[in-house]
Amino acid sequence: MTEDLTRRGFLGAAGAAVVAGVAAEVAPAAEGKEAPKGGPIKIIGLSTSPRKGKTTAAALRVCLDAAKTAGPNIEVELIELAGTNIGVFDPGNPDAGAGDFKKVAAALTDPKVAGIVFGTPVYFGSMSSLCKAFLDRCIAIRKENFGLANKVAGVVAVGGMRNGGQELTIQTVQAALLAQEMILVGDGQPTAHRGATIWNSANDDISGDEVGLSTAKNLGRRVAEVALRVARA
Repeated sequence: MTEDLTRRGFLGAAGAAVVAGVAAEVAPAAEGKEAPKGGPIKIIGLSTSPRKGKTTAAALRVCLDAAKTAGPNIEVELIELAGTNIGVFDPGNPDAGAGDFKKVAAALTDPKVAGIVFGTPVYFGSMSSLCKAFLDRCIAIRKENFGLANKVAGVVAVGGMRNGGQELTIQTVQAALLAQEMILVGDGQPTAHRGATIWNSANDDISGDEVGLSTAKNLGRRVAEVALRVARA
């Protein structure tokens, strides 16, 4: 196996090339990431479903609506990756297919953003390919300045069955977020588990999933509560 294919070669090649392309947009956020103290904070919901405006986005809106109830100075925003150009990450050519990644990365690393709820549909017990491609490309953020560090993160997974792999999917996303030094939280009381687990029990309709919607509300509120505490520390 050549040096370029070793883990060290992978990190070196990815870091050198990707940092050059992303640093200009991400670095300013890192310089001021202590900024939100006592002022307004933002919670972002990031939908990694390839289908715009469908059940993953709907679940994230429930999370964000609940997040706003945690305090008067909380702003929320929903970002959908559907329709964006974010290709599969190639460590040998990290800029190839990056497309809209830099723009989304800049939004997430903004110092005003104190919490992010990641949403993904469940495909065969794991995250969407779009979610994986985006998280793989976040090596640029990690390599440059850990611009996601100390931001609070929660995960919501939407599956076609009540027990369709939602919790396993949440854990796979959380594993990537841990490497970014994010502060992970689950859905808060009274459900208090790994995250929001939504069942798309009808044709693109989650409104009948009372149990799942309660986890989404608890997750959104929990992310905002912890984000406020971190911002004021």
